[in-house]
Amino acid sequence: MFDTSELFRRPLVAAIREALLDTPVVCLNGPRQSGKSTLVRAMMPDRPYFSLDEDSYHSPARDDPAGFVAALPDVVTIDEIQRVPELLPAIKLSVDLDRRPGRFVLTGSASLLQVPTVTESLAGRMEVAHLLPLCEAEKERKPGKFLREFLEGESKFVIRPTSHLPNPRGLAARLVAGGYPEPVKRDPLRARQWHRQYVRGILERDVLDVGRVRNANDVGRLLELLAVRNAELLNVAGLSRDLSLDRRTVREYVAILERLYLIRLLPAWHRNPGKRLVKAPKVHLVDSGLAATLARIDAGDWFTNRTRMGHLLESFVLHQLMTQAGWTNPDLRFWHFRDKDGAEVDLVLTIGSRTWGIEVKAGSTPGYSVGRGLARLARACGNDFEGGIVLYNGRSTLPMADDRMRAVPLSELWKR
Repeated sequence: MFDTSELFRRPLVAAIREALLDTPVVCLNGPRQSGKSTLVRAMMPDRPYFSLDEDSYHSPARDDPAGFVAALPDVVTIDEIQRVPELLPAIKLSVDLDRRPGRFVLTGSASLLQVPTVTESLAGRMEVAHLLPLCEAEKERKPGKFLREFLEGESKFVIRPTSHLPNPRGLAARLVAGGYPEPVKRDPLRARQWHRQYVRGILERDVLDVGRVRNANDVGRLLELLAVRNAELLNVAGLSRDLSLDRRTVREYVAILERLYLIRLLPAWHRNPGKRLVKAPKVHLVDSGLAATLARIDAGDWFTNRTRMGHLLESFVLHQLMTQAGWTNPDLRFWHFRDKDGAEVDLVLTIGSRTWGIEVKAGSTPGYSVGRGLARLARACGNDFEGGIVLYNGRSTLPMADDRMRAVPLSELWKR
């Protein structure tokens, strides 16, 4: 019997259940160890389940994909589908013959639609949901309503004080813990050992599944360097020089790390869509705990290395919001903003032309004036600008000089 006694509540379940009602194939994608297998088995304990990590299923699926799919039950879960992407054409054929909703639940630890060997996207037949490492609201067993209330506007986001000034050590501990379910149960030293073993396992097992790699150790070196330069603009030339790899190889390895959900590229926002394509993205590690381990940062660096911790905080906030977007509005897009004069906004959120801005500050006092970046973003958006917030490590939600914006405690991310 599958034990569900210690499971975290995952609000994404509602979106998955909805997809199962009208879509033949539902794919749950996300990093290894983010809880995908645990979630689908807990949701559907009686559903037949096959993991392609097991050689008893991996070998026959690889050797005879059509025969393997034909022998499956009508309703089935296939775990780690990226291990045998050749199954997807056979699944497509099966679905075309029988389009009942909810027939196939797939999980994948790599973005299937970006894997070079995948020739069938199951377009129109498959819905993809993304299960990321736990956000703080999930860890605190809260509903995760912050993002929805922010997008709904000022009437829902009331100004209110809280009772105490947050301890910065508590925030720093959250950053270095990250959100993978297994290490959050461990003490910090054991958690860091888990992170190191996790990366080693992916380099040894998964890298070759998603790309052509001459040396997996070079992919690991790149990941460590990106952890040190977390939340900075992607500089392929600099990475190429420092790693003694050619630029094309660096670009390929960056793409592999993105497919494996180890990093995310945050594109640059510009009012002109064409210019978005040529501006450099920022690179964030998906999990702040993994980033801290690889960059050799611990909670004590909050006081001695504020710049690095500030970058880690930026990635941490991005993760909270992208995770909540999975059950709030999957159409929400995330960007960063930087204009020709160097004015910046850490996070820009858009739905169509509607635009919001978020600044992230480590300090306990936000100030009253809106920062130059948010002001420039608002001016560039014109009537499309919906509002902005400054997230800071304080205790009160406060008004700002521009009445479309306010300062909000970081703790609201996991209290709602």
